[in-house]
Parts: sequence; C-alpha cells; structure tokens
Amino acid sequence: MKKTAAVSPFSRIPGQAYLWSAVIIFAAASSITRKLTEIGSQNLIDGRNPISFCNVLFVGNLCALLILLLIYRRQLSIRSFRGFTGPDWVSMAAVALLAGALAPGTIFDALSRTAVNNVVLVGRIEPPLTLALSIWFLGERTNRWEIGGAIAAFIGVLLTVALQGLWDNTASGSLGWGEILTAIGAGAVAISSIISKAHLHRIPVGIFSIVRTALGTVIFFFAALYFYGSHHFIDAFSPFLWKWMLVYGALIVAVGQSFWLVGLKNASGSDASLAAAFNPIAAVLAAYLILGEAPTPAQYLGGSVILSGIALGQVGTWRKPSATAAKASHPQEMETGIGFKGL
Repeated sequence: MKKTAAVSPFSRIPGQAYLWSAVIIFAAASSITRKLTEIGSQNLIDGRNPISFCNVLFVGNLCALLILLLIYRRQLSIRSFRGFTGPDWVSMAAVALLAGALAPGTIFDALSRTAVNNVVLVGRIEPPLTLALSIWFLGERTNRWEIGGAIAAFIGVLLTVALQGLWDNTASGSLGWGEILTAIGAGAVAISSIISKAHLHRIPVGIFSIVRTALGTVIFFFAALYFYGSHHFIDAFSPFLWKWMLVYGALIVAVGQSFWLVGLKNASGSDASLAAAFNPIAAVLAAYLILGEAPTPAQYLGGSVILSGIALGQVGTWRKPSATAAKASHPQEMETGIGFKGL
C-alpha cells in the first residue's frame, strides 16, 4: 500500500488568514517602533537612549537581513546573481535607496516629530501617487472607481493635515515636519513601486528582498555618518538594543513577511488588495491599544474620507475582469497600500 504524505496543519489555513495576519502585524509596526524608543528612554546609557530611531532602523535592518538570509538561503547562488543585467542592478540600487533607506529614514524621523496616527493617515497618499505614476509612466489601465477612490483618499489626507488646528489644541494648524517627512517617505515608496513593476518583476523575491535590505542598510549608515557623525551609532551594538531588535525583527520581518508571502501564494490579488486596505484602521487601533493614542476629530474626519476612497478603490478592483481570478504576479508589486512595514 502507498503511504499518503502527512498533511501539515498549516496547509489547511486559508491564504486570506495569512494576509490579514500580516497586515495586522505591519499595521502595528509604527506603534511598536514608538513604544521601543519609549522603553529605551527609560533605560538610558550614559544619558543616551540606546533605542533611538536611527539605531532601530540600522540594527533592525541588520537583524532583518540575517533573518532574510535564513529564509531565502536556497535562492542564493552565484548563478542567480550572474543572471542580473546592469539595468537590474541599477534598478535594485534605486529601489534600495528609495524604499530601503530614504522611505524608512523619513518615516522613523516623522514618528519622532508627530503622532503615529498622523503618520498613518498622511502615509495614505502612497496608493494614489502609485496609481497616478502607474498610469503616467506604465500606461496601466484603470477605471473611474479607482481614480475616484484615489482622489478621495488624497482629499482625506489634505483634510487630516489642514483641520488639525481646529480641534487639537496641541497642533499648530500648519503643516509640520512630521507630516512633510511622511509625505516624502510615501513618495519614495511610490516611485520605488513603479521601478519594481517596470524592471524587477522577474527578480526572485528572496534575492530582491536581501539586496534591497543590504543596500538600504549601507546607504542609510553612510548617510547618517555624513549628516550626524560617527558618534550617532555609539550604542548600536548595545546588548539591550539588540535584545529588543531581535524580537522586533523576528515579529515584524520574519513573521510578518512570511505570512504575507504565504498568503500571496494561496490567495488572489484582490484578496491581498482588500487585506491591505484594512491597514489604516488596524494601524489607528494599534496606536490606541499600544500607545493610548486616540484619534483627534481632524483625524476622524480625514480618516473617514480616506476610508471612503479605499472603498471606492476596492469597487474598482472588483470590477476588473480578471480581479477575482488573478494571482499576485509578484510579491513586491502587491505591497502598495500596506504602509510602513517596520523597516
């Protein structure tokens, strides 16, 4: 008699469950990052916070790189790298600069200057920007629902920023550096998404993730040295910092990314889009549960308009002929709209 192969209990879990779990983990990233810096401020080393935002980004990237090397070690081979052309390397370097260094650097800085909910909501300009750039540069076809949703989401972001001073006594009523930095980071991610769609769709996701993380870490390190000096990373190898970063890297990078990739493999592109659309709600909820940061009236109003835009965009996705059957063509192309993922 033939023996039947043992079925893993994890194989019975639907792909949608992995996608939603990943989005919830990603949504908590901003709040967890802020919480870690608060823990660091309570455990100073010679008056310095060992879990500064720069240290979180640099050491977090190193931990992420170690974890990614373990996860994708089978994809790494000299033959794989020899198959890359000059334009492939230039494109990956550009994505590393934009999505691996500039975007997380600006978002981390923004988290030190403004409320997490502001970072979450202002960051929602990324999907409209990506859609506009896709139509402009890639000739991507879309419909009126998606365009209307993108416009509504953009208006919601503007309302969130413009109305801050009407109800929030702590807000100046003008555009602050935190919001500006968030917008810059979102723009960098949108541009990197276009580069990925246009030039990197054939690159294995494991190698792409490793190269982006490695190059992004190097670029950020030397940029920080140039702008802040060598003393800025004096606590980068503190055991206290690494203890928390290993936990952070394991949860946000290893578990979050693994769940997302497994979910994409076993669900449709529309399932991934729907799960990603839930990100702002989950992120605002995480800010409240982890930090006790309740939304302001301006954030409620702007967020409501943003959610209406997301809903319109989802209608547009569902009305596409292939939306219900299409699989995600490449994981990095399905990251639009997820927002800040911790690194």
